[in-house]
Amino acid sequence: VQLVESGGGSEQAGGSLRLSCVASRYSPCMAWLRQAPGGEREVIGAINNVATPHYDDSVKGRFTISRDNSENALYLEMNGLKPEDTAMYYCAAANEYRRCFHLRPTEFPYWGQGTQVTVS
Repeated sequence: VQLVESGGGSEQAGGSLRLSCVASRYSPCMAWLRQAPGGEREVIGAINNVATPHYDDSVKGRFTISRDNSENALYLEMNGLKPEDTAMYYCAAANEYRRCFHLRPTEFPYWGQGTQVTVS
């Protein structure tokens, strides 16, 4: 699966950004991950084949994941941005829907190149 992210950029604290990802084919589980400078890659949320999202506590209530299966697209709506949200954001995919239950980077074998989000 090839994944291409877009929509990153710079925003002030409290602002909003929307990331998009287009996949080369359908995947039952898709996710957004991020990696801050000097930090480890973490899964911030995943969404399964029936569009049930799961979120990490760090973004719950601020970020919303959605998908459009007709377009093989994944979205991340980010509101109430904080400086600690600054990171490279990656779209990822897995071939089994159950991988969405475990918010671990190792569950996702397919990754995009990433898009930078900077919050000041």
